[in-house]
Amino acid sequence: MRPHAASPSTPGAGGIDIACLPWPAAWLDPDGIIRTMNKALGAVLGETAGPGDNFAIAVQTTDAAKLLLALTRLMDGAPSTLEISLQGRDARHFIASLAGHSTVGSKDGSVLLQLTEVTELRRQLREVQERESRWNHALVGSTSGVWDQRSSGDFYYSSIWRQIRGLGPDDPFPPTMEDWLELVHPQDRERVLHCIERQNAGDPDYSVFQYRELHRDGHYVWIECRGACVERDENGKPSRIIGTDTDISARKQQEEWLEGLSRRLKLAIDISGIGIFETDFEAGTSEWDEGMRRIFEVENDCEVQIGGFWESKLHPEDRARTLAYVASKIAELKPFTDNYRIIGRDGGTRFIRSNSLPFMDHDGRLKMIGVNWDVTEDQRLRQELEQQKMLAEARNAELERTRLEAEQSALHDYLTGLPNRRYLEEKLEEWRAGKGTLGSGIAILHIDLDRFKQINDTLGHGAGDAMLMLAARILRENIRITDFAARIGGDEFVVLLDHDGATATLSAIASRIIDQMRQPAFYNGQECRFGASIGIAHTLTRDIDAKQLLQNADIALYKAKNLGRNRFEFYKQASRTLLADTNRLSSELLRALENDEIFPHYQLQFDARTRAVVGAECLARWRHPTRGILGPDKFLPIAEEYGVLAQIDGLILEKALRNLEVWREKGIAPPKISVNVSARRLTDPELARGLADLHIKPGTVSFELLESVFLDRQDAAVMSNLDMLRRLAIDIEIDDFGTGHASIVGLLNLKPTTLKIDRQLIEDVPDSQEQRILVKSIIQIARSLGIKVTAEGVETEEHARILARLGCDVLQGYGLARPAGFGDVSERLRNRKSAQG
Repeated sequence: MRPHAASPSTPGAGGIDIACLPWPAAWLDPDGIIRTMNKALGAVLGETAGPGDNFAIAVQTTDAAKLLLALTRLMDGAPSTLEISLQGRDARHFIASLAGHSTVGSKDGSVLLQLTEVTELRRQLREVQERESRWNHALVGSTSGVWDQRSSGDFYYSSIWRQIRGLGPDDPFPPTMEDWLELVHPQDRERVLHCIERQNAGDPDYSVFQYRELHRDGHYVWIECRGACVERDENGKPSRIIGTDTDISARKQQEEWLEGLSRRLKLAIDISGIGIFETDFEAGTSEWDEGMRRIFEVENDCEVQIGGFWESKLHPEDRARTLAYVASKIAELKPFTDNYRIIGRDGGTRFIRSNSLPFMDHDGRLKMIGVNWDVTEDQRLRQELEQQKMLAEARNAELERTRLEAEQSALHDYLTGLPNRRYLEEKLEEWRAGKGTLGSGIAILHIDLDRFKQINDTLGHGAGDAMLMLAARILRENIRITDFAARIGGDEFVVLLDHDGATATLSAIASRIIDQMRQPAFYNGQECRFGASIGIAHTLTRDIDAKQLLQNADIALYKAKNLGRNRFEFYKQASRTLLADTNRLSSELLRALENDEIFPHYQLQFDARTRAVVGAECLARWRHPTRGILGPDKFLPIAEEYGVLAQIDGLILEKALRNLEVWREKGIAPPKISVNVSARRLTDPELARGLADLHIKPGTVSFELLESVFLDRQDAAVMSNLDMLRRLAIDIEIDDFGTGHASIVGLLNLKPTTLKIDRQLIEDVPDSQEQRILVKSIIQIARSLGIKVTAEGVETEEHARILARLGCDVLQGYGLARPAGFGDVSERLRNRKSAQG
């Protein structure tokens, strides 16, 4: 893109002088072409666009369509406002206001564009969203604060942990143990140090302890600390300690309140109006003091007779029992306590407690002394105490439930509910120590989902999450209750199985898992297909290090994926060597890109009827410094794994265009060249700008897309880039057609220029009537849609003759021309030109 300057300071077509506006503004044609713009917009766009350019090229691909649609609707008379993002690595975001002639008085269809930048607002919004979602994956709903301390000096304290202490997100915390102890209550410091020492040592009796710490506001809060050392250094010293802190101040206040209530109850008993009596059974009278008379509502001058007043006050439901009990104790001459109810003057019931002592005096007279007190209030307090106790127990149960939920969240994957990597490591340590449900023989299945990233990229993370949950369910259904399955990250799972030495059993389980995961699944009406690759390592003893066994399974998994995926492999020592070779080759590939060792080979394509050269497919080759020329099968899978496949695609295109220019200068250039494009490159928002910079001559380049990857995609970024390719007059070809799962509807949506029938369908055409019918059907479908057909894998003259008769347009294969370097292909093109001349 050439640099532009802001247009002169002249009024726009609508009569408004935008030069005096402080914000970015421009007058556009109805189709988006910039007529004039002010300096503010020129500063924003830089060299991206200027007068005479379509403003949409400065907008990110995903927003360009929205802008063009808004311009179209604007001509109906309604102004429009939308949010757009401009091109660039650090994209800037704006609110674009569009007004047509009906709102600004224009007579010639001009559009007034005004931009208001909202980049900072968007950034602030993302920061808020990130803070709000931090704990969505752990301790959801927990009231406990999480802390993570490392011997390296790295510390993490959650927001709840800080809230407990009255600290804000940016407030500093004492950097040393000595500084922190100054915040601990003086009476708790010595005990806290001891508890921390025992907790770090792994003493289960000290996994939980309580102490008081100074709140920022100046008061002390009670904290219940739960923690454990999860990592130790080579000397056995703690290197990482993780735990939770819970504010139990409310619980402590409740406990203190209950203790106070008990003290008040005791005091009430001690100082309440106790009534004292002494009964002389021989005289038939009982002397009551003032307290007794107050309790039983008796006048002070009234004499109390045995067998009369007291008995009449007893509650009818208690009378028979109480009289029989008192009589039996008197007969035994033993002290006793009794509780009973009486009826008051107002008809209400009151509760009485009595302590009595029957005895014989020195004259041999039977007497009894004792005390009574009204415990009605005591009974009420007891009932209240029971209610508070039940409430406290319920609160404690809730706290325990919260603690268990926190432990569950810390050890399980939030999405699938399977144990997480931390739980897996604990399980392996448990097995190594001879604990838990797993026996001494153990097998590890390391499982990686195939094609999962493509589902995420095409149908979104919702579909990806649904497939992960499906994979977790399949694993649960195919293992025993004593076995163990975990999701350790992304689309990776690990299964631990009891192993008795029978590898056939492990093979059967792995095959069953692979078969079930290969079955089609549906998400929102869309078919999703994925598979699984499995690496297996096993042992019959605990002599091997658990981490080494897990690494062996990982190496076996790599081998399974390297051999074509959707399969399982057992670990062998040779696999470790293969992994080392692959890692070395990947490092060499990255250096090869730096040293310009990747270059194109060309395979010529011919008109099926005239055999004239109509094109050339560019194929990547690697000039390895020690291994010679390597084909794509040796390094493209590694390039895809390390994310440099798109870079190789772009490099091959640039070199092919330079070679094409040389051929043009010599007058021997084929009409067009075709290059492969990877999935990652087709989703690149910068693809349009990169291709525009190459100044590709229209109709001379086509992009080949794999049918199995692209044909049924509905990804907005992909479709936008495909539209951009059409605008640049770059043809679209579907490679390996007939081997994927694409639909005719998907073919219509993509609108390719050419279909390339896969070599597997071409191979048996000379000998198979069914193959010829199938190829003919594909050609007829393409003809009806206005799509050309190229046949790959043309190995013989008979292949070429039959395919021409079936209506194929272009032929490509070893039988016509093998892939060759620039020099050899140039020589062949010169020879053909000489022969024709």
